Amino acid sequence: MDSNRAANVSSFDFVGGVQLLQGEDTRTAMPVLLIGICVSGAVGNLLVLLIFIRDFRTGRGSEVKALLASLASTDLLILLLCAPVRALTYYKQTWTLGSFVCSTTDWFQHSCVVAKTLILAVSTRAKHTLVPCAATGPPPGPTWIHGALACIWIVAMMLPIPQMLFASLQPYGSDTICVSETPACASDFMSLFYKMYPTATFLVPVIFTLAYYTKTLHAAVNHHAPSPQQQSKVTLVLLCLSGALGLMLLPEWGTFTWMRLGYNKPPVGLIIFAQVLLYACSSVSPVILMTMYDDVRQGLITIWFVATCRSSRNLPRINKCPKTEGNGAEVQGANAVANAVPGGEDKTFPDVEHFWTGRRNTHVEEAQDPVPWEREEKML
Repeated sequence: MDSNRAANVSSFDFVGGVQLLQGEDTRTAMPVLLIGICVSGAVGNLLVLLIFIRDFRTGRGSEVKALLASLASTDLLILLLCAPVRALTYYKQTWTLGSFVCSTTDWFQHSCVVAKTLILAVSTRAKHTLVPCAATGPPPGPTWIHGALACIWIVAMMLPIPQMLFASLQPYGSDTICVSETPACASDFMSLFYKMYPTATFLVPVIFTLAYYTKTLHAAVNHHAPSPQQQSKVTLVLLCLSGALGLMLLPEWGTFTWMRLGYNKPPVGLIIFAQVLLYACSSVSPVILMTMYDDVRQGLITIWFVATCRSSRNLPRINKCPKTEGNGAEVQGANAVANAVPGGEDKTFPDVEHFWTGRRNTHVEEAQDPVPWEREEKML
């Protein structure tokens, strides 16, 4: 990790993953680990999204489910757009994705991480009850959530802008590396910013969310709250999500602040461990929802049954031959005629009508009867 820092640069850091690492073990193990986390987390978050979409279509949505669906979407963005960049960087050990990705990769990742933290903080205001369905049409969604999510993403995309401004490509021998360099002229302002930025976007929201859900869970268990069992279960799920997010993102924010404030560089192993925990956090969230949230667990079972039934329908079926009486061809022909005629309507084909009409209206004179003995037996 050796690099020559210019005299007019106050802080220096790699962007998009640690580069110029020595050793084949890290080059092989890190991409495999990140890809495994990315695939498993993406599948889990997609299932959670499908379950929430199904709940809203069937009129079983709620404000908490809307925010949790937004949280799962944010985790998908992190796993599908940010983790592969780090995996490729660890494999190549240099930067190969161009200047645009170099400038925006850390900014986009921080935007998603800040949005996750703020979404969980806003969930303290959301209701756990179902959204009432309208008599006709789709169920109305809570309008304040749309405004809250818009504000969250605007704030989350504006605060990490320095990550985009100070990122640039630098030549390193015959290769290129992506680094973030803070100019010395902006060191005082950026030093203050890097102290306030993690505090406002991570520490305060996480502490507030954990304190709120701990107090709410205590009140729901020890006092007579409306539907205490259901409310305490949902509160426990949100408390676990907030606790997992706080614990797993703490190393990332710690190393970020450590490097940006110009102190001695943290160990490379700690930086890599913090980045792995960041992506693992996005994979742990759907696991918590599937194991602890009753609605998600029931929706997962429903999706499994639907997929199983659809696969069983595609299996080849044995065609049973129709029962025949006497001549089988006549029975099959009669069935074909019956199926062709719509039920409840008295319709006959012209040829068939002529045939049966002739049979019904047949009147044979006694003098022309070819079998007169049959008539005599009937009269006796």
